[in-house]
Amino acid sequence: MTAPAETSPLEARVGHYYQMDGTYLVGREKVREYARAVQDYHPAHWDVAAAGELGYSDVVAPLTFTSAPGMQCNRRMFEEVVVGYDTYMQTEEVFEQHRPIVAGDELHIDVELTSVRRIAGRDLITVTNTFTDTAGERVHTLHTTVVGVTADDIGADVKTAVQNAMMHDMNILDIGGSDADYRKTVRPDGELRVSDGGTTRVPGTASFDDVTVGDELPVHHTRLSRGDLVNYAGVAGDANPIHWDEDIAKLAGLPDVIAHGMLTMGLGAGFASSWSGDPGAVTRYAVRLSAPAIVPAKEGADIEFSGRVKSLDPQTRSGVVLVAAKSDGKKIFGLATMHVRFR
Repeated sequence: MTAPAETSPLEARVGHYYQMDGTYLVGREKVREYARAVQDYHPAHWDVAAAGELGYSDVVAPLTFTSAPGMQCNRRMFEEVVVGYDTYMQTEEVFEQHRPIVAGDELHIDVELTSVRRIAGRDLITVTNTFTDTAGERVHTLHTTVVGVTADDIGADVKTAVQNAMMHDMNILDIGGSDADYRKTVRPDGELRVSDGGTTRVPGTASFDDVTVGDELPVHHTRLSRGDLVNYAGVAGDANPIHWDEDIAKLAGLPDVIAHGMLTMGLGAGFASSWSGDPGAVTRYAVRLSAPAIVPAKEGADIEFSGRVKSLDPQTRSGVVLVAAKSDGKKIFGLATMHVRFR
């Protein structure tokens, strides 16, 4: 007899939707600021002329750029809708780039609770952000999956330390609202138009005919310091002190301060685009995290990135690239795949 699947009280809230007030204007300096935070020095992120040579109207945003405005818009979801937890642990991220985002884009950002799965007594929660331009076309979709963490996993001493260290308008613990105040809102009916700019523009990558299954990307080493973590926290709006406070990290059961999962994903995206030649040639980037990168105060951390071409599709002249990352001998990415278009 098969045991019944576990269910979560949150499943009734799947489909909850709201839209960010106003629009998000992508600024040229914000693009450069984020590129610097993830150590991505591809010229198309920095120089208008270099971006123009690849066919962009302005500097192009790094692939993981959307995680920063997405995180800010998601606060309401985790404060008012996904309740019953004290904090959350990121496990997986999927970036779908329907067309590259460039400076000057004015974007509407939607937030939707798209999935709740209960596994081994824990809830895996997926929140989806959709980014739509003023022409009404969806240009980017971001899926964030986290595990809900309850008070049973967090000691009172950790809570006190975190609350004392947090920025004045942030609190990543005790953020749940009241069930009595909940009212479900869903996405309004209407036509959904997804931009085809990511599949119709000619990418600035190598010719498909020159790429072979098994090709390896040159190994690259990236150094992370505590200063890099503090800078990324400010740029991306990730206020969790386990990324910059050693005492709190150890109270939480970690060996030391850890790098943001999203930061390591951004580093991985830049590693791949330096090989491909065009950050806008990626249509999908999915990363499942397996272990954090530990960043000691004195020596920092070394992250080794490598990759290889897993498969090729002659019909779409595209391929799937596996991206690997490890630090101190441990794999950071459990599985990371990137779909890249070639000329």
